[in-house]
Amino acid sequence: MDTLKASNFIKNNARPLEKALYSYFYENGTRGKVIHELLKYMNDDCGFGNALETDNWNRNSTPITVNDAVMTLFKTGALDEKSRLTDRIAHYLSSHDCFDEEKRRWLFAVESNKDFPHAVWWEKKGDGIRGFNPTVSLAAFMCCFSEERSYYMQIVLEAFQSLSEQEEMIADDLKCYLLAYELMERHGMAVIGDSGFDAKKLLCQKLGQVICGDISKYGVEYVPVPSDFFCGIFGQFITDDIRPLIKAEREVLGSLQLDDGGFDISWQWYNDYEEFGQAREWWRPRVTLDKLLFYRYNA
Repeated sequence: MDTLKASNFIKNNARPLEKALYSYFYENGTRGKVIHELLKYMNDDCGFGNALETDNWNRNSTPITVNDAVMTLFKTGALDEKSRLTDRIAHYLSSHDCFDEEKRRWLFAVESNKDFPHAVWWEKKGDGIRGFNPTVSLAAFMCCFSEERSYYMQIVLEAFQSLSEQEEMIADDLKCYLLAYELMERHGMAVIGDSGFDAKKLLCQKLGQVICGDISKYGVEYVPVPSDFFCGIFGQFITDDIRPLIKAEREVLGSLQLDDGGFDISWQWYNDYEEFGQAREWWRPRVTLDKLLFYRYNA
């Protein structure tokens, strides 16, 4: 992998937010600059929208976009302590906008997504709920930064109990659990249910199941790979079984890097929105930064 070309691709093509993230990790940039750029996607209700999640151009605040913002802040250590920003996010989440009170879940897809360019997976079907994505990580955030800790702790425990019973998982869903665990760990809270399950051991097991173990498919098929998870975060969940897969992916990254230095996305929107072209151009620097961080932190 040509890291210099990847860096130049990001600096020449990324949105200001991703440029600020690159600067934070590689050029002694400040966390404040990242927050400054992230706030441009915040709405008056203190939620996030406005195509922060580049496959969904909904201007309104949505739980999944708030979760995207929380993940961005987590990557830079901005969630290690309470702040005015965490208060604002907690204010939005406590409003229970797009929250199913009976099922105690935030919605994965909301009705208003249909009014804006979006990928097909953001179209609301049924109740709009997809397991505990993003509920488990948003509930964990509220455990750390709201006054209603006991209510949200019950949701987190329910989510992990559900995880122990699931046989199959999607990578993005599992990332919500990883984020939830690390948020609570950093704030001195353990995830221990009545059954006494070991949450960290459970997450390591699920990672071993989700990450594709057939390295011949890396760079050939759209399969979950180590860099989907370990791009400078979640390193404590890397097991001896995962390390060879990390090595295998590092070895194929160079063949996947395009001539312009960037990496491409591996999905389509599967509809007629012409905005997909712009979304792809926004996604590529973001994916490239993740690959760069993966390459750096997993040498």
